Amino acid sequence: MRSMVQEEAVAPMVQGNDNKQQQQQQQYWVNGALIIGAGPAGLAVAACLRKQDVPSVVLERADCIVSLWQNRTYDRLKLHLPKRFCELPMAPFPPHFPQYPSRAQFLSYLHSYARRFSIAPHFRTNVTSARRDRACGVWRVQAHVAGRGDVEYVCQWLVVATGENADTVDPDIEGLRQSRVPVMHAAEYRSGEPFRGKRVLVIGCGNSGMEVCLDLCHHGASPTMVVKDSVHVLPREVMGKSTFEMTVTMMRWLPLWLVDRILVAMAALTLGDVERYGLRRPAVGPMELKSREGKTPVLDIGALAKIKSGQIKVVPEVRRFLPLPAGGAELVDGRVVEVDAVVLATGYRSNVASWLKMKGTGDWEAGEEDGLYAVGFTRRGLAGIAEAAVRMAEELGKVWRQQTMDLQEHPGPASRACDGSCVHDQ
Repeated sequence: MRSMVQEEAVAPMVQGNDNKQQQQQQQYWVNGALIIGAGPAGLAVAACLRKQDVPSVVLERADCIVSLWQNRTYDRLKLHLPKRFCELPMAPFPPHFPQYPSRAQFLSYLHSYARRFSIAPHFRTNVTSARRDRACGVWRVQAHVAGRGDVEYVCQWLVVATGENADTVDPDIEGLRQSRVPVMHAAEYRSGEPFRGKRVLVIGCGNSGMEVCLDLCHHGASPTMVVKDSVHVLPREVMGKSTFEMTVTMMRWLPLWLVDRILVAMAALTLGDVERYGLRRPAVGPMELKSREGKTPVLDIGALAKIKSGQIKVVPEVRRFLPLPAGGAELVDGRVVEVDAVVLATGYRSNVASWLKMKGTGDWEAGEEDGLYAVGFTRRGLAGIAEAAVRMAEELGKVWRQQTMDLQEHPGPASRACDGSCVHDQ
C-alpha cells in the first residue's frame, strides 16, 4: 500500500486533457482512511488517527461539522449527561463549563476540537454508495459533490461515522400531512416562541418530546404529549448526584437486573407514581431495555412537574387526523383533541443500509468486510464514541506504521493484480 504523505491525504488517480481522462479525474485515491460523517464520531476518529500519524479524509453531506447539533436541535437543549461523559478524546471541556453544558457551549467545544486537530471535512459531499472491490482489496465510494458532480473515492479503510441519527423518522398516521395544522419534526423545532398561546400536539414521549413540551410551557403554549408506548422516566439527579454516573458505577459491580431494580425503586421514591399521569413503565428494566432495544430512559429535567400540574397533558396514541371542517386529532380511545400545530418528536434512524453495499442481504455490520470500521453505533453515546475512536485509531496506527516500514525496506512502484480500474500504488 502506498504511503504518499499529502496535506489533504487525497489525490487524483488520473490526470489528462481528453474527455475520457477528464471523467477519470473525478476518481481519487485516499491516502489512509476515508471517514463518512463529520459529527462527533467523525471528528473523534479523525483526531485519533492524526495522533497515530494516519492520514484521513472526512466526507460530510451538510455544509458544516456536527450538522445535527447545529441545524436540528432546539435552542434550550443541554447535555443530559455530566460533561465528563461527553468529552471527545484528548480534549476535556473547559473547566468553567457547567456540569451540563448548553447547546451553544457544546458547539463551541466541537468547533474548537476541529480547529485543534486541523480537521477540514469535504462538505456538501453526499455518499450514494460504498462497496468492497475484492479484486483490488479497496473500498470504492461514490459521492455527489455539490458544484462538481459525481466523484469516486478509493481507499484502503472505510470508517462509517454517520451515527444513529442521520435521518428523521416520521410516523405513518392517517391524515397527518393532509390536516389543516402545520406539522414539523423536532429536528425543525427551535423555540416555543412562535407557538405562544397555541395548542400544540407533541407526538413522542422520549427525551426530545419531554423537552419540547417543557419549552412550549415556558413560552406560554399549551402542549399535549402523545404517549404511544411505555417509557422509563428517571430523575436526572438524586441528592445532587448524577443518576447516569451512579448507574455507570453500579454496573461495574452489580448484575444488570439488580441495577434496574435499584433505578426503578429510586425513581419511584423521587418521582412518585408516574403511571397515574399516563406514563406507563415498561416491564423490562431501563438498562436492560436500552441494551436490548436501544431505548434510552427519559432523564427528567422539569417536564414531569408540568405533567403533574396539568400544564402538559398526556394522551394515548393518535388514530387519525380528521379532515376539515372537523379537524383535530382523534385518539385511540375515541376522544378528539383540538390542535393548532403538531411537533413530531419521533426520533431518528441510521441511513447506512441505503448506501453501504454489503456482500450479503441483512443488516450491515463492521467487521463483515475487510477494512470496514464503524464508530457511533453502540448506543453508548459520546463516551462510547470516544472509546471506539481511540481503539480503532490505535489498531490502524499499527498497520499504517508496518506498511510504512515495508515501503521503506522495499521502495518502488507496485500494483495490485486486478483489472485496469484498479488502484496503482505510487
